[in-house]
Amino acid sequence: MLSSTVHQVVQRSYSVQKSVIRDVMVVGSGLMGTGIAQVVAAAGMNVSLVDRSTKMVDDAKSHMEKSLTKHAQKQFPDEKDKQKTFVEETLSRVRAYNDPCIPAGQADLVIEAIVEHLPSKKDLFHKIDKVAANHTIFTTNTSSLSVGAMAEATERKDRFGGLHFFSPVPVMKLVEVVRIDQTSDDTLESLMSFVKAINKVPIKCKDTRGFIVNRLLIPYTMEAIRMLERGDAAAKDIDTAMKLGAGYKVGPIELTDLTGIDLAKHIGDAWSRDHPNDPVFKPILLIDKMVAEGRIGKKSGKGFYEYADALRGDERQAIATQQAEEKAHA
Repeated sequence: MLSSTVHQVVQRSYSVQKSVIRDVMVVGSGLMGTGIAQVVAAAGMNVSLVDRSTKMVDDAKSHMEKSLTKHAQKQFPDEKDKQKTFVEETLSRVRAYNDPCIPAGQADLVIEAIVEHLPSKKDLFHKIDKVAANHTIFTTNTSSLSVGAMAEATERKDRFGGLHFFSPVPVMKLVEVVRIDQTSDDTLESLMSFVKAINKVPIKCKDTRGFIVNRLLIPYTMEAIRMLERGDAAAKDIDTAMKLGAGYKVGPIELTDLTGIDLAKHIGDAWSRDHPNDPVFKPILLIDKMVAEGRIGKKSGKGFYEYADALRGDERQAIATQQAEEKAHA
């Protein structure tokens, strides 16, 4: 009884102190996890990148090196030594692990970026909650699931929130900082400071379906795809209409190709289950057909458009693996 009381007092003492984030654990080495690890390491923080196999993490670091090299060439044109130093120093701050419980004990912040499957995410958080330090803040990069539902698997709801990055992470500046009802003010402040420290722009939002961006964006892109499915207009004409008529930099069809048609299906299906009577979220047969055929957008080389600069074989394999996981959990 006494030990339990002491533990609760210690937990409360940590929850009222703003965390200084120096060590970050990123779980998941897919496109999002790799991008997050890259920008965190480039900002000077230590990163533990975790995935199930050594090959997956090695492939992620290889992709990261190429991305960093391109960035260094732009940042330090005609300065080969600085380019090399930047890439080497950034990569030196990234450590690879296969078991999240190993680096969890030294992490100040955990960012989960695994498959979009609630039970899998809850299992992960429950496992590392037992070994992580009391001050460690847990976050998820989910784009469509309930952050609060994940927090239920832990004993640190006051140190739990969402950090929703956008793809491609090294390029996109926005991060949605998601607060659940139990998130403490100090946790929120720490997360806002962290996002600024990695040179991103944070915005605050509540734990509602789609947060801000996707709650507005998904119905818009789904309606554009329905127009295409009905034959109302061609993909190029729909995109041109919104770019020249509404001032958007990217049209809804090409944006779906960029973010992934598989992701659009996953989010759309989840919202349809939650709101079965809302026609806005009615499943789109064209999307189902394209995903079944492997035409999931730019990352696969073909979506609504075709792309010459598709991903490498190992990157396609990583995507195929993630798709298989999502299908298994469906």
